[in-house]
Amino acid sequence: MKQWLNQHQQALQIVLTRMRHNLLATLLMFCVMGVTLCLPGILYVIVDNLNRLAGDIKGEPQISLFLKQDIKSDTTADLDTKLSEHAAVKTYRFVSKDAAWQDLQATSGATEIAHNLEKNPLPDAYFVTPKNIEPAAIEALQQEMQQWPGVEIAQADANWVKRLYAMLELGKKAILALVLLLGFALIAIIGNTIRLQILTQREEIEVSRLIGATDRFIRRPFLYAGAIYGLGGGLAATLFLASVITLFNSSVTEIAASYGSNFHLALPDFATSVVMIASALSLGWIGSYIAVGRSLSKLN
Repeated sequence: MKQWLNQHQQALQIVLTRMRHNLLATLLMFCVMGVTLCLPGILYVIVDNLNRLAGDIKGEPQISLFLKQDIKSDTTADLDTKLSEHAAVKTYRFVSKDAAWQDLQATSGATEIAHNLEKNPLPDAYFVTPKNIEPAAIEALQQEMQQWPGVEIAQADANWVKRLYAMLELGKKAILALVLLLGFALIAIIGNTIRLQILTQREEIEVSRLIGATDRFIRRPFLYAGAIYGLGGGLAATLFLASVITLFNSSVTEIAASYGSNFHLALPDFATSVVMIASALSLGWIGSYIAVGRSLSKLN
């Protein structure tokens, strides 16, 4: 076990020494990876903040429950109890048909129409605000309420929510596509860098083989190099992302203030930052592993 740890420590020291001697090239590699990883990071932060904003929008969707004309008072009382105890209902209000009729008569442009009607055609109604504004949840709640006794029509006013969530889903798919494309690009970049390092150390590798070095021993320093490139790129991406979001916030908060809002772009949380860094490290290791495997097979 001690010998195994010494071998890894020795490989790591070799890599760190080489990177220190080529500090400028190493920093440039970190920056290239950081910028590449920062692009999907920015898009993720924007979509995540839009999703947060969607949950805070005051223009919440409503479900309108229009009751039957011949509904009895007991049925109305049961509906009121159901709404007050329903876990998915945030708030609700009851509008009687008489109150709705008075509002219609007082509405400009509808007075003449109201006077031409012999009786009040409007039903009693409940206007329900759900807790969960996701389209699927609203539709499920609407279908449930449609089956309640005394309800003639349960109508959901959630078209704008569907459009908003459709846009957010499109943004998530764009993030996934961008991550896959840029992940492939990073693997290619790191793989090419490691391949060039192997070519410059070809004679050293051949000598090592002559004295009995295994492919695992030869591969180890290059794998560490790829992982360190990935780690440095992930840290650089986190720093770049925080800087860009801070720069954006100087304008976003000003625009939000003009609308009476304190909205601002939230920085990625700790878990998101860890995932970004770990992903970069993994991409670096994978790119290095592929490059070393192909190069060593050609040297055989």
